[in-house]
Amino acid sequence: MALDKATIEKLAKHCEDAEINAYEITKITDDYPEMTYEDAFDIQWTARRNKEARGTKIIGMKMGLTSQAKMKQMGVENPCYGYLADYFAYGDGAEIEIDKLIHPKVEAEIAFVLKEDLAGPGCHIGDVIAATDFVMPAVEVIDSRYKDFKFDLKSVIADNSSSSRYVTGGQARDIKDLDLKTLGVVMEINGEIVQLGAGAAVLGHPATSIAMLANMMAERGETLKKGEYILSGAITAAIAVKKGDNVNVKFQDLGSVSFKFV
Repeated sequence: MALDKATIEKLAKHCEDAEINAYEITKITDDYPEMTYEDAFDIQWTARRNKEARGTKIIGMKMGLTSQAKMKQMGVENPCYGYLADYFAYGDGAEIEIDKLIHPKVEAEIAFVLKEDLAGPGCHIGDVIAATDFVMPAVEVIDSRYKDFKFDLKSVIADNSSSSRYVTGGQARDIKDLDLKTLGVVMEINGEIVQLGAGAAVLGHPATSIAMLANMMAERGETLKKGEYILSGAITAAIAVKKGDNVNVKFQDLGSVSFKFV
């Protein structure tokens, strides 16, 4: 039994209010156990349209739950996606106000910028490589609105897959000059190494994640657009941060990204 339009509107506002005003909510499947995956995406897309109606620009997309281990842990077969709003974006050296977030965590990502539209179904890794203008290093700051960061897949999709902020920096490079599979990443917080990873952690290759996103978008009749900024999924585990933390992530062949929580 799917949710009706009024309930979807109400839940979109419920999740978005929690995001904008930085307060915790309980996972929505507790109150709506009958909710479907389609409902969850309807809630996300409704919140997205509400943001756009208020003048917020949507500048890209992100993939979540892209490691086999994470999918197994969550008992899901597919990753999830979310959108990136203009005010989520920060540059290298940024100071991010932690009071505007609930319980943020950081994870290292490879960002793709497209030079042409990318559409599913049937999109594959070769299509992604051909459509990519350049790749860049990025760090995503995820911040689930759910109490204690506990949720199921339907609830997290409705909550825009925990999107909140991201920082981009380092160098833009042609995808054909890099081996994204073996590309290594070192994450430091306050000078201490907390995570190591390689691109293969993202579904075997980060471009596979972008292809999967294009195919998932196609189920709603949507495409990835030229110029969009797309986070391909976490290379490292998500690490909790607190006020005063300095984050520095070094990416092999792509430079580094640094920022601070204030």
